[in-house]
Amino acid sequence: MAYLMSLTIFKVRRDAMTHSQGTRRIRGLIAGLAMAVAVAFAGPEPAFAQVTAFKQAVAESASSNRDIAAFYRENGFEPIWTGDSEVHRTRRAALLNAVASAGLYGLPTGRYDPADLRRRMASVRGAQALGELEVELSRTLVLFARHMQTGVLEPRKITSGIKRDVPLRDPAAYLKDFTTGDPDAFFRTIIPTSPEYTRLVRAKFDLERKVQHGGWGPQVQSGKLQPGEAGSGVVALRNRLIAMGYLEPTSAGTYDSAMEGAVRQFQIDHGLEPDGVAGGSTIAALNVPASERLKSVIVAMERERWLNRPRGKRHVWVNIPDFSAKIIDDDKVTFETRAVVGKNTSDRETPEFSDVMEYMEINPYWNVPRSIMANEYLPLMQRNRNAAGHLQLIDSRGRVVPRSAVNFSSYSGRTFPFNLRQPPSNSNALGLVKFMFPNVHNIYLHDTPAKSLFSHNVRAYSHGCIRLNDPFDFAYALLARQTSDPVGFFQSRLRSGANTRVTLENSIQVHIVYRTAYTDAKGRINYRADTYGRDALVYDALRNAGVALTAFQG
Repeated sequence: MAYLMSLTIFKVRRDAMTHSQGTRRIRGLIAGLAMAVAVAFAGPEPAFAQVTAFKQAVAESASSNRDIAAFYRENGFEPIWTGDSEVHRTRRAALLNAVASAGLYGLPTGRYDPADLRRRMASVRGAQALGELEVELSRTLVLFARHMQTGVLEPRKITSGIKRDVPLRDPAAYLKDFTTGDPDAFFRTIIPTSPEYTRLVRAKFDLERKVQHGGWGPQVQSGKLQPGEAGSGVVALRNRLIAMGYLEPTSAGTYDSAMEGAVRQFQIDHGLEPDGVAGGSTIAALNVPASERLKSVIVAMERERWLNRPRGKRHVWVNIPDFSAKIIDDDKVTFETRAVVGKNTSDRETPEFSDVMEYMEINPYWNVPRSIMANEYLPLMQRNRNAAGHLQLIDSRGRVVPRSAVNFSSYSGRTFPFNLRQPPSNSNALGLVKFMFPNVHNIYLHDTPAKSLFSHNVRAYSHGCIRLNDPFDFAYALLARQTSDPVGFFQSRLRSGANTRVTLENSIQVHIVYRTAYTDAKGRINYRADTYGRDALVYDALRNAGVALTAFQG
């Protein structure tokens, strides 16, 4: 697998994988197909008739796929795979090598069926069969390239909470690019190049190796272990931490400072309170099998493929299960804050999507969403017209309507003709600033008066929008690109009490993602709980598509 071995990430695998035997087998198959090509066009019929039969077979076989059919029409139904030249042999070898690597990337090897391709290459006879094989190889290339570059699944079909639009490429463009350049180089170009994807591939390999050698050993018994203790529970904890790479090998039987530091780092990497004490939640996380962590990494790789496009030299990254919002500049985190996300109910989960932040609003109005108005506030006002007195009634012309002029009982949530709005104030539901990337989901980032929620490790409480623990600092970081005094600029407008829109001179991409497995810049893997159960759905869909948990034996 020459093209794979050129990747730095697979240097760690050179002792675990042997390529020479597979390469010899593929060369033999290519030679066998070359002979089959000669046989296919040999015989009593004139060469012209044979070629015509081949082209007709290609046209018929490609007709079920519009893009592949268009490609072959454009090239006059000439073979790109099944000729007998060195170019054709090189292409076939590159494809076989590529699909053989599918499992390494968490892709469904059976969907490209390399064994069947080898069998058909070795046994093809006649122009008809050769034409069918020609198209099948093109289908395989297009399918494999799409899966490798933009993912196996259609995310919107998995659950309504995933609104992700995948940057699909033109299938015919894959064939054109493949046939106009170096075949091995083509397969290198379709592998996602983000640093995160590279680190996830490495983490997948490490976890596969660990799973196939028994995982992380015996689990730690439930309970609570803390510094200064000794006994069998501490020994089990020590051994588990060593196997996970958090503690250097030691025979110490006491919960000493080294073990405390290891537990604290483990807690940080798993989104737990880093107190250095192995309590119930820490032990539960320690006891998650390596195979389950491997599933999370495989899902994260698929999610990374869904987002395989430029994310912006500067962008905002909100990770729902991590309850965090970050500003990323040139792949480095330059600002980070805690976040509160949507509650774990079907109508309040924060959706996953990307959009562009255009402005911030200081001293914002809160325009109550229709669903909240109909389900929560209208019933209150039907019982007591003065309920929720902090909210104004607004008519279709934007005027404030006195409550005494409205018969609330005569309306339903569907027919109620007014909007509800909360004026700017310290108690406004959006706090004192909101950050807008206008979208059909009505999701944005904002301040909140409910500051106590940020002290919780699990912060799923909102109606779907993302609340920020440090909204002013977030605003300063954004404004620093367009004013020399971002603090003074922001505070002067805040003190005015007036609703003020501040346009961002350079709009910024916002990516609301869902990653229960992700890495830091040093490659350390982090895990979070599957807050909404979405990753379980993604993994089930990948498994149904043919993705295997482990890709090689080591």
